[in-house]
Amino acid sequence: MYAQQVETGKKAVKSLAEMGPEERAFQEKIDAEIKIEAKNWMPDSYRKTLIRQISQHAHSEIVGMLPEGNWVTRAPTLKRKLQLMAKIQDEAGHGLYLYSAMETLGADRDEEIEKLHSGRAKYSSIFNYPTLNWADMGAVGWLVDGAAIVNQVPLQRTSYGPYSRAMIRVCKEESFHQRQGYEILLHMMRHGIQAQKDMVQDAINRLWWPSLMMFGPSDAESPNSAQSLAWKIKRHTNDELRQRFIDQTIPQLELLGCTVPDPHLKWNEERGHYDFGEIQWEEFYEVLKGNGPCNRERLETRRNAIQDGAWVREAAVAHANKKQKQQAAA
Repeated sequence: MYAQQVETGKKAVKSLAEMGPEERAFQEKIDAEIKIEAKNWMPDSYRKTLIRQISQHAHSEIVGMLPEGNWVTRAPTLKRKLQLMAKIQDEAGHGLYLYSAMETLGADRDEEIEKLHSGRAKYSSIFNYPTLNWADMGAVGWLVDGAAIVNQVPLQRTSYGPYSRAMIRVCKEESFHQRQGYEILLHMMRHGIQAQKDMVQDAINRLWWPSLMMFGPSDAESPNSAQSLAWKIKRHTNDELRQRFIDQTIPQLELLGCTVPDPHLKWNEERGHYDFGEIQWEEFYEVLKGNGPCNRERLETRRNAIQDGAWVREAAVAHANKKQKQQAAA
């Protein structure tokens, strides 16, 4: 998921009988599928949980531009360069929508970005893995954006109105990104030489397990999920979404003519789902703690971008002040 392990501040979900009048009215509104808007009363823990989740989601969109940005100058054709640049611009737009949705909850964008740059805020673990060859651009689009779609489509029905509405356009664009990535891989497998086909398989081998980790820890290790589900911020558990992603992805993998690095993957006729092997959760938690292959590089790049762009922000403020004075004098 683009937001992983979001702390709700709640150890147990209250029943309606345990809630005060305002909190009970709030929960009944959620149960009736009525959206919560920025000016509505909401529990402080609901507000804080949303700020954490939306900011983490926005950070992921912005940091997610970096692995692909490395490949703009090395894309094999002009068409591929234009597609990649358009995708990166889309991701920047997603980050801006989400920061705006977060601000409706009273959060300060600069403060949240500073938390990211100081290492106090998380972003999706998947972006701490390197993109080593052109096939990675296809695998990122197909697997990473594919996992994002499975996560984000239900968020169009999340209980907080501004977040829910922001996700409608995000999902449409992510769906395009997923198809674009798959088309890159399909082209390489159907028209490439053996070395290019090997490159596709290598990209899938490296990104398969990190993509499954995007859904967050298993339900047994996800104590915050129950409250997020009760508030209808989340609509499905981590394991439900992970299973859905695998079931949707394997037929596409078979069409490519590739495999995944999981000897335990097999169709379970009785369950009607694919069985799969154990995820290496130790690796997941190490990446979340900042010990992934690219954690330090990603944050350093973000900090440099803010520092190098300071003159642009100062110029924009100076221009706005000048226009304001001109309007006041007119």
